[in-house]
Amino acid sequence: MSRTWFITGTSSGFGRIMTETLLARGDRVAATLRTPAQLDDLQQLYGEALWVAALDVTDTPAVHATVDRAFRELGRIDVIVSNAGYGLAGAAEELNDEEIARQLNTNVIGSIQLTRAALPHLRRQGGGLILQLSSMGGQIAFPGLSLYHASKWAMEGFVEAVRQEVSGFNIDFTLIEPGTAQTGFRDKGMVMAAVMPEYIDTPAHALRASFPWIGDEHKMVREMIASVDRSPAPQRLALGSDAYRLMKSALEQRLAELEANKAITLSTDLA
Repeated sequence: MSRTWFITGTSSGFGRIMTETLLARGDRVAATLRTPAQLDDLQQLYGEALWVAALDVTDTPAVHATVDRAFRELGRIDVIVSNAGYGLAGAAEELNDEEIARQLNTNVIGSIQLTRAALPHLRRQGGGLILQLSSMGGQIAFPGLSLYHASKWAMEGFVEAVRQEVSGFNIDFTLIEPGTAQTGFRDKGMVMAAVMPEYIDTPAHALRASFPWIGDEHKMVREMIASVDRSPAPQRLALGSDAYRLMKSALEQRLAELEANKAITLSTDLA
């Protein structure tokens, strides 16, 4: 069944691969990115099947205006893919205020405003699905990525709450939680904070060294797309063996900690 998709962050990585995959199978895509010329090759191949708009998700009025225009010009949009984002690496003390604000404005506020802009349209049309790109970093944490993790954990909580708010309108969400993949994220999607000498050779800088890529980005995108056909929609979709292994371990540790403190926890109720 052919669908119409609205996707942010389509210049590279998962957003670009998803756009290419959907167009090739005959779907219609509203693709947004900061530099529309980066999709000129796809525009020439697919013509009106590809609707392109310039968008920086940190510009809240532009997010709402672009979503409104997409629905107005395309009619029904079945799936919203909140994909735009990047990583900020560095110890918390190394980050400056501008870097912190930009990370949260892009990964958190931008995604929240995209959802808020889409919900009235999805409600009026009788439903739809929002895929929120999170990460295994929305369930686990590595030193040196504190702000990136803050953004992903924030969005996981936001989505869990909003899913319940709009369930009566036939609107659903899936949190996509990929592990490592060769999407160019490390080279193009990661900003490195200035190094403080005090943090050299500490765990905060461990991720500045190379690490193995586990996931196949094309297989991951195929599963993201396939998840839309599942009913009910999966609330979370982890992708990659590293995501499974690390998230499972983290969740088991949290449960063990909860149980270890059970007596204290229960003792604090009103008598």
